[in-house]
Amino acid sequence: MKFSHSFHVAGADIDEQGHVNNVAYVRWIQDVAVAHWFAVTDEALREKYTWVVLRHEIDYKKQGFENDAVTATTWVGEPTRISWERFTEIRRGHELLVKARSVWCLIDRRTTKPSRITSDLIDLLF
Repeated sequence: MKFSHSFHVAGADIDEQGHVNNVAYVRWIQDVAVAHWFAVTDEALREKYTWVVLRHEIDYKKQGFENDAVTATTWVGEPTRISWERFTEIRRGHELLVKARSVWCLIDRRTTKPSRITSDLIDLLF
């Protein structure tokens, strides 16, 4: 299941070279993942679990610029016992600006420790 979020690049996202700063891309990768989680879960599940990033791998393909209309699309890959890979593409129309692979770890909010990814969670995100 893919999840997408569209927005316009803000002036605050632009660096001194005049294009989107890499930090903005990392923020968008996180934001679309969190939005996906909120779209498929209820408040009770979100109160029980949260996610932390273990790793980001980002390939920058083209530059983005202020006021560009972009879409961030994310989907999950294969889960392990406590982590899950997630893919993200950020596009301006049909042009691929960034593609990323992240690894996220499921955290039990009560214990603040990693939690096992259950089949119920897998069903929500696949």
